[in-house]
Amino acid sequence: MENNYNFAAIISDYAATHRDNLALFVHMENDQTEQITYGELSDASMVLQQNFANIGIAQGDRVLVLVNRGIDAYKIYLGLNRLGAVILPGSEMLRTGDILYRVRHAQIKAVITAPHIIQEVEQALVEDHSVIRILTEGTRDGFHSLKELHANVSNSHAPQPADTLASDMAFLSYTSGTTGGPKGVVHVHGWARAHIANAATHWFDVQEGEWAWATASPGWAKWIWSPFVSILGKGGSAFVYTGKFNPERYLSLLKMYPIAVLCATPTEYRLMAKSRNMPTWHPHSLRSAVSAGEPLNREVIDAFLRQCQVYVRDGYGQTENSLLVATQVGMTVKPGSMGKPSPLHEVDVIDEDGQPLPVGEIGDIAVKRSAPTLFKEYLYDTERTKRAFRGDYYVTGDLGRFDEDGYLWFEGRADDMIISSGYTIGPFEVEDALVRHSAVAECAAVASPDEERGHIVKAFIILKEGIYPSDELKKELQEYAKSTTAPYKYPRDIEFVDSLPKTTSGKIRRIELRTLEKQRKGLPRK
Repeated sequence: MENNYNFAAIISDYAATHRDNLALFVHMENDQTEQITYGELSDASMVLQQNFANIGIAQGDRVLVLVNRGIDAYKIYLGLNRLGAVILPGSEMLRTGDILYRVRHAQIKAVITAPHIIQEVEQALVEDHSVIRILTEGTRDGFHSLKELHANVSNSHAPQPADTLASDMAFLSYTSGTTGGPKGVVHVHGWARAHIANAATHWFDVQEGEWAWATASPGWAKWIWSPFVSILGKGGSAFVYTGKFNPERYLSLLKMYPIAVLCATPTEYRLMAKSRNMPTWHPHSLRSAVSAGEPLNREVIDAFLRQCQVYVRDGYGQTENSLLVATQVGMTVKPGSMGKPSPLHEVDVIDEDGQPLPVGEIGDIAVKRSAPTLFKEYLYDTERTKRAFRGDYYVTGDLGRFDEDGYLWFEGRADDMIISSGYTIGPFEVEDALVRHSAVAECAAVASPDEERGHIVKAFIILKEGIYPSDELKKELQEYAKSTTAPYKYPRDIEFVDSLPKTTSGKIRRIELRTLEKQRKGLPRK
């Protein structure tokens, strides 16, 4: 396998022979549209590469990108990738503390931000004047204008893409941990090549020239997976909707445009299946649909099969890797199962000694170290990296079992992570936000089963002496959490308690609280 690889260079090579092919079509919330061809997108990435370098960003520098859905996101990512800079995807919902953590931990060289989050960025950088700042729209003192960087076209020849090794760091995605701050997951340039050969080919299945809609937002590893690498890497046309999720709106867009391939979250599929418009919905072009984040129930799969003769196929992976297990193209669907291991990965269910378990036995879902999409390390955390492995395996932290046909069934999380509407949320982050409130003495955050979101964040809170429970206080704490950390992490349910279950060493036993929530919802304890 070649030692050098640069995804943006591959896209430019494709654009050289397919200049007029549609790369992106954007439908905005106000119903205006815009589009860009592969040739135009490649040209823009070259201009940005040169101008990013002109303002001081160099190969290997780390750049935090906080942008909205739209064409600029693709231009920025390709421009930075051509330059050989390391891209840190950041959700536009991050708050000052989240941004500051990433800036300090990753030793950020530059931040590219959308206007609506600029105050959070300025507060995070108030004591650090060395970080280069770029604003995607408008102008601001101390910030470079992305529009001006686009317009500053050199008369010289287009710059060559950086000579990046396949083993050089390309993406640094932060993912929540059960304790401490988020983990910086390092992926190399060669990851994109392996992802195209893996998930993009055997699962997402975009064909050259096809319209594909992957609903993930920039700022998440899943955006790099599907809207960015999987679609462009296969020569597809990416459909982008800039508005908020609305099931009726999504169904309408799928019917309005020739979208052949859809990748959405389980929550989006569930709410579309329940939509009042679903019984009369018949899209003309949709031929393939995939979902990742958590298993879909049978009712959702049946609804889409009934309305458009398309099976929604599950997939399973993590920020630390790529697609590990899926109902792949042409595979028989077993509703509730995640499918079978992808061809590029050796996935097993293992015991505490790192040995594969027999069919039907529940254990840790793990993948061999040789997996070509596996992350390189957790940034600056050798101990955490070491703990993620057991013998020859990377251990995902999820429990599962194989059936006699080789299908993998998810059995729950081995740790305390919360997955809600596809978002991965660490309980520590929620708890850390809540205990800053003057009324909170102690708290614990856990996953509580929810019909629409799979799970929601629930907080069990002990109040300080002299503070009394009320519905008003619940709302106040929820709003406080939204303002302190990313809004998607806030506790949708709060229960005031007098004590929390703990181990003899004083650690909160969240498993007892999760079990309690399952019992209350009428679910089995397992």
